[in-house]
Amino acid sequence: MQKIVFLDRDSLDATVRRPSFEHDWTDHPGTTPADVVARLKDATIAITNKVPLRAADIEQLPALKMVAAAATGTDNIDLAACRARGIVVSNIRNYSLVSVPEHVFTLILALRRNLLAYSADVAAGRWQAQERFCLLDHPIGDLAGSRIGIVGFGALGHKVALLARAFGMEVCVTSRSPVEDPGVTVLPLAELLSSCDVVSLHLPLNDQTRNMIGAAELATMKPTALLINTARGGLVNEAALAEALRGGVIGGAGFDVLSKEPPSADNPLLGIDQPNFILTPHVAWASAGAMQTLADMLVDNLEAFVQGQPTNVV
Repeated sequence: MQKIVFLDRDSLDATVRRPSFEHDWTDHPGTTPADVVARLKDATIAITNKVPLRAADIEQLPALKMVAAAATGTDNIDLAACRARGIVVSNIRNYSLVSVPEHVFTLILALRRNLLAYSADVAAGRWQAQERFCLLDHPIGDLAGSRIGIVGFGALGHKVALLARAFGMEVCVTSRSPVEDPGVTVLPLAELLSSCDVVSLHLPLNDQTRNMIGAAELATMKPTALLINTARGGLVNEAALAEALRGGVIGGAGFDVLSKEPPSADNPLLGIDQPNFILTPHVAWASAGAMQTLADMLVDNLEAFVQGQPTNVV
């Protein structure tokens, strides 16, 4: 019988069906790193969304046979330690192909049309005090005819490109994998950053991508350009971005992720109080439909593993 332990069940607001094989299932609303080993002591399958599972923990869990990530990202799991022990790690893929791209364009549209600034003006009574019918104190830009650069062209990048074309945008891409879409222009990162009106990041976080956008890269972007990050916070140097926003180096930014989550009070982006910056609390993935799809795929992964045919192996 499989013993399954979900370390952070409250991170998933969806119905999680019980798998078809014989099992014992334990849910924990959340788990601190100090409690991981005790809670997984006899577990054969561990489920984690964001709770770290490090090499020192894995060494103390002889019964563990599978780690099921209730997410796409696995940077909280020591994959090398799992492989050394023969522990299968499976993640969830392509469950938010509607939710994340829609959030990307929510951020883009709000920034390009200066919605925060205009909403604040109305709240402050400035429109009501005008002599004419409208208030035009902030620039408004169209997406049609502009250029979007997509950094990372996996499934999410493809969906963002599809929406961008619907808005009449020219799509440019930087990707380590071959790009077979004839509707996009492939550019090196430096050229993409310098030539695009919007740059949207869709990459995993690893040693090669950490802090890939810093002060030098931001300085090459158009002063009107928008930087959108719904991928991983560590892709962008947050102090450099805060400085760039305050100094008008770029036109604006929309972020759904930070390098540490939940963020500490001294995160430099939390101090940005200006209408050209939007920060949302890692919710791009979290539409009701996306979360239910994730929950269903999670159990599919468990059942495939027990049947001896593991899927979505990292």
